[in-house]
Amino acid sequence: MGARKKISADKRKEALKTQYFAKLNNVPTSPRKMRLVADMVRGMEAFKALGVLKFSNKEAAARVEKLLRSAIANWEQKNERKAESGELYISKIYVDGAAMLKRLRPVPRGRGYRRIRKRSNHVTLFVDTISKTEKQN
Repeated sequence: MGARKKISADKRKEALKTQYFAKLNNVPTSPRKMRLVADMVRGMEAFKALGVLKFSNKEAAARVEKLLRSAIANWEQKNERKAESGELYISKIYVDGAAMLKRLRPVPRGRGYRRIRKRSNHVTLFVDTISKTEKQN
């Protein structure tokens, strides 16, 4: 790695130390379905989002709920105190496409006719304190 790349990589790592996030890789759900759930809770207060996700009938909501609990636990671990209601909110959440399993649907006479693409995704969720953003504004 060159010196310029190493410097920018170190800056990125230092910036991540001040942010509180959780990442979920290779979720076997299509990114489109996961984005519906992500859009539902983006910008919402963390404990309110947990309630919304718990009672959502989407399959992806259970995975995002577990991820949000993990992000809250990461915040509590770094700050060495418990999160209070109304203190944390979901600052960023994004869903990226991951590896795709490609299959062929067999048809008569030994041919493969239709391609089946089993999609998966990566979800990254950032939480932040509300008071921190009020001070910046």
